[in-house]
Amino acid sequence: MSDPDLPSSRIDAKLASLGDWRGEVLARMRELIRAADPDVVEAVKWVKPTNPSGVPTWEHAGILCTGEVYKTYVKLTFAHGAALDDPTGLFNAGFGGGTRRAIDIREGETIDAAAFKALVKAAIALNEAKQAKRA
Repeated sequence: MSDPDLPSSRIDAKLASLGDWRGEVLARMRELIRAADPDVVEAVKWVKPTNPSGVPTWEHAGILCTGEVYKTYVKLTFAHGAALDDPTGLFNAGFGGGTRRAIDIREGETIDAAAFKALVKAAIALNEAKQAKRA
């Protein structure tokens, strides 16, 4: 039995509560993140009255990405996406800022699993390099 206060349990509950394609997409992206990094830490941040289930985040030496659900798309925002190589062009949102980049996934769209896992691994390497620099 899982502890409902654990971040992974809270993310499970959020996915189950969606009950539509958005929950399926976010669950699939979560699987890919975990496959890319078995040591990833799940967290839930920014809980507030307008978003009581908060925002799922995946972390390794800092935030890798967040997973947000909107009415017509699922958004995966990479905290330092602007600093990552994206040779396959997965990033399709968030180009207005200098730090983050995002992948918006709409109903029926699929993401190249290998390219996404490579992006997650690149985000880990960047976070680890930043952390080593501070040490």
